[in-house]
Amino acid sequence: NVAAHVADISIPAEAANAVARACALFGGLSVLVNNAAVRYVAPVAEADPAQWQALFAVNVLGALNCCKAAMPALRAAGGAAIVNVASAYAAIGRKDFGAYDAAKSALLALTRTLAHEEAPHGIRVNAVCPGGTLTPFTIGRAAQRGLNEAALQPDAPLDRWAEAHEVAYPILWLASDEASFVTGASLMVDGGTSIK
Repeated sequence: NVAAHVADISIPAEAANAVARACALFGGLSVLVNNAAVRYVAPVAEADPAQWQALFAVNVLGALNCCKAAMPALRAAGGAAIVNVASAYAAIGRKDFGAYDAAKSALLALTRTLAHEEAPHGIRVNAVCPGGTLTPFTIGRAAQRGLNEAALQPDAPLDRWAEAHEVAYPILWLASDEASFVTGASLMVDGGTSIK
């Protein structure tokens, strides 16, 4: 079963309402995947503090709000898992994405801290770090620049972009009992971008 719920996770009460609704609909919660994000592109020298604050409010504090709201249900579930979706660029950096990459780096730090804190409660906490992934957002952004999908240049040794399911499967694995001895990990799902 699937249920949709619209919320601004930068607001703690809205994150809490989303978790409460999920628990009510499905009888509990055993997995939390933090995948919501916003992005601004600009050199650090031209940084707009308001944009950085808005980005961190969703990309870092939003994940924190969801984790905090979900913690009682996840602890009660036993053997629960949190998977944070970060970015390969959280580890390697690039120009013009300072706000986004810094926020994703912070998400990796949050992942490690939560892995320590929640291990006694039976919650594993990991991160997936995708590289370039073909999504409607990516294709739409390229179209705004006059590029079609074929013109997008991959930045990975595998010389192609990921399909969305190639990122989803590692998330599913980390959330499953098959990864029962994995916590605090940052799994690069980037076609080798991070080793260039």
